[in-house]
Amino acid sequence: MTMVDLGPQTRIVARLAESVTDERLTAVTPCPDCAVRNLLGHILMLSVAFRDAARKDLGTTTDTSPTATVPDLGPGWREELPEVLDELADAWRDPAAWTGDTRAGGVDLPGAVAGAVVADELVIHGWDLARATGQDYAPDPAALESAFGFLLAAADDPDRGNGLFGPVVPVPEGAPLLDRAVGLSGRDPGWRPQETE
Repeated sequence: MTMVDLGPQTRIVARLAESVTDERLTAVTPCPDCAVRNLLGHILMLSVAFRDAARKDLGTTTDTSPTATVPDLGPGWREELPEVLDELADAWRDPAAWTGDTRAGGVDLPGAVAGAVVADELVIHGWDLARATGQDYAPDPAALESAFGFLLAAADDPDRGNGLFGPVVPVPEGAPLLDRAVGLSGRDPGWRPQETE
């Protein structure tokens, strides 16, 4: 898998998060049983874990399963999240992050695969956050290509069943790449908050 500069995508996610008002923190998201505050908490948690995975600084942050707890936000999240997203992007700019083995979410995996996973997380959760809060969203093209390739490979893997994060939602082949990636992630690209309220 090709090395990707995650900086453009982390900045997009940081801008989306910055625009979330306190009133929107309880809004529903495309993630089942996950409010905006939980989604932001998950993005913060995964950013720390994958920052440390890139640095090969393995320990509690890289060993904790993302499903171990429902993530939430602390009082300083508005300052902490953009800082951690910057650190995440910087860590993955080191070519050493993409080589050898590392760990994230308690799973050992090659560095290049971990890089593709975090690109996927940033792209798809950026979409989740934008949809849940009514914001426009155009992910970084390089991160989107990486995420799509990762999701497509996972969907085609017979050991994984039908999709990595849930059953694949069929999307027309000629649909925009983001819609196809969202469908591969188990989400409906047409999701809107009012559909679940």
